[in-house]
Amino acid sequence: MITMCSSSGLLSAILLGYFLRLLQLLSTCLAFSLVASVGTWMGAVSNWSVFIWCFCFLVTLIILIIEFCGLQSRFPFSWYNFLITYACYAALLCISASIVYPITYIWFFPHGRSQDHAIAATAFSCIASVAYASEVAWARTWVWLGVITGYMVTVPGLLKGLETFVAGVIFAFIIDSHLFMHQPALVWCVAVYSICFLLAASALLLNWCDCDNRLPIAFPTFLLGLTLLSVLLYTSALVLWPLYQFDEQFGGQPKRSSCNDGLIYSLCTWDQQLAVAILTAINLLIYVVDLVFLAHMVFSRTEDQLRGSQFPLLYKS
Repeated sequence: MITMCSSSGLLSAILLGYFLRLLQLLSTCLAFSLVASVGTWMGAVSNWSVFIWCFCFLVTLIILIIEFCGLQSRFPFSWYNFLITYACYAALLCISASIVYPITYIWFFPHGRSQDHAIAATAFSCIASVAYASEVAWARTWVWLGVITGYMVTVPGLLKGLETFVAGVIFAFIIDSHLFMHQPALVWCVAVYSICFLLAASALLLNWCDCDNRLPIAFPTFLLGLTLLSVLLYTSALVLWPLYQFDEQFGGQPKRSSCNDGLIYSLCTWDQQLAVAILTAINLLIYVVDLVFLAHMVFSRTEDQLRGSQFPLLYKS
């Protein structure tokens, strides 16, 4: 739901929204077009980057068509909450592509047309990241002004979105089952990533579908319980994953083995293991911040105060 203070505020919001959409559309289109024009995508990492640009382009185009046709009210969920959620994930996806693609590919191309196109594609990917992040910042500004309400533009909502995104990146690195199937402790770590992802995604889905008020307990208390459980689970994964991957006593490999020289089309197994360990630590830190924020909300206010003036603004869409 959205309420504009004046016709000029409505016009400026619409114009800024369309400008950001067009910038997102143009930059993602140019990013994958530049890479496709010279065939500079090979291997899983590059394919993933091209998929991100194509996916963001397609979804943004669909959003533009829906808004031009005025079909937002036909959807059974909060359209503006959906837009904010999509912008958050699109910004994170484009940022990841802007980092992974150049690190993995650009430096291995010889000087010439292929490298120039890859550099230009990275630049447009960065522009797309800024455009999507600007849309999120724009939405938060309207929330502060009391114009838009929505869970995804609050700190807990953004943290929950970030938690699911990092978990998704972890899944991309552990897609090969040989990384963990040889040790039950590593299988447990994968189960932890899956369980915590489902818990965070369920919290987002409950709010997105306006089902959070049907819970037998207050939504922040429910989130606090989920986040506390996730912190405990991720703590176990942070201990077990490095222990069984890098400690020789537990069958791990403490040093990186040599990989094939030349153009890198895929990551070494050891690099994947290290990336998962780092991402586990990052996601645990995000969960801890989320836990502290939620605990402060729940325990610093009474239930009546939460159901008063501030809670609906934070959690209702």
